[in-house]
Amino acid sequence: MTNKNGEEFDIKIMQLRALCLIAERGTISNAAEYLFRTQSAVTRSIRDLEHALDTPLFERHASGMLLTDQGKCVLPRAQRALQELNRIPALLARFKQRESVRDEAEPIWLFNVRRLNIFLHLYHLHHTQSVANMLAISQPAVSAALKVLEKGAGQVLFQRSPKGMMPSAAAREIAPYISRALNEIRHIPEDLAAQSGKLQGVVHVGALPLCRTSLLPRAISRLVTAHPAVRVVTNESAYSSLVTELRAGEIDLILGALRKIDGITDIDHQVLFSEELVLLTRPGHPLAGKPVTPEDFAHSQWILPRANTPARHLLDQAFKTLGIASPVPVVESGDLAIVRGLLMNSDMVAAVSWHQLEYELRAGTLVPLTFTLPDTQRDIGITLRHGALHSPATLELIESIRAEAASDII
Repeated sequence: MTNKNGEEFDIKIMQLRALCLIAERGTISNAAEYLFRTQSAVTRSIRDLEHALDTPLFERHASGMLLTDQGKCVLPRAQRALQELNRIPALLARFKQRESVRDEAEPIWLFNVRRLNIFLHLYHLHHTQSVANMLAISQPAVSAALKVLEKGAGQVLFQRSPKGMMPSAAAREIAPYISRALNEIRHIPEDLAAQSGKLQGVVHVGALPLCRTSLLPRAISRLVTAHPAVRVVTNESAYSSLVTELRAGEIDLILGALRKIDGITDIDHQVLFSEELVLLTRPGHPLAGKPVTPEDFAHSQWILPRANTPARHLLDQAFKTLGIASPVPVVESGDLAIVRGLLMNSDMVAAVSWHQLEYELRAGTLVPLTFTLPDTQRDIGITLRHGALHSPATLELIESIRAEAASDII
């Protein structure tokens, strides 16, 4: 992260804590009293934060401190980051078999950005030397940070094993909270830049197969053409992994077929359009270009979505409705390159979404069979974390996706 002068941002959690307390209590003296720090120390924290962000956050008045427009922009992120970290002691208490923890005890041991970055890198990489190399610090520095974290937590967070430093149950519980806190902090410079009229930052998108080939690329192109300082990173993992990362704030949204599960309250869905599955073949296929009946598939070789996926369940139900047995696939795959290659070089039949192979269908290199699969309609849209404060760049990408989806419908 860099500021308007191209300098690296150095935002400290203790500075954000001071910002929140001054905004809440109105004066530096009141905040200093609560923090058990001198007024000069609190003043210095705010001055350093303003220098790091290259913007004034407070107006100084005889009656107290008033947030500037920039300060009002920073405050929600700062509050959310601290709220995430302040929830951690109660989570850890369950692992220590305590009935409760003191409400007034703030986890000061967590209020260090580098320490939290070390935790998350070790959580994913499992080796202290790998973390040291990634963060350009020494291995003893990694070990020292881990020691402080485990002392503060009052329990072991990582256990040595043949596979490396593996996170304990307690570490797995608190990792999403730490990840979300750091992401709130990382978005602060982006919020300030947007307030001054410049959209920048990184958007992390979970890309499900259905929208990878057309809708998402067009939306990204629209976004970065209008806002060249924005960068987009896509993640093509399985849905279960993407949802885990979405909950942790590691990705900003998921685009593709929606999976609405009863009882899930921390995930929101925005429907863009609905579509049905189609059967595709190469143009010269024996069944192409003529009416098809279920009996015509007696000797067909099938490419189907992987077992236990929503698309596969819809197909099984469709064949049941038609009164025929579900075909046994010779290939199960969600990889579009594999599906495309098999269809173009064989007489196989694939059941897929139109949008997955839209370019091939428009170009005529693949064709849909004249056969309707009943009850395979599904909603396509955007999956978001409930209550998330999206970055300006994320909001702009969502608008780009909506615009491109609307142009398809029109």
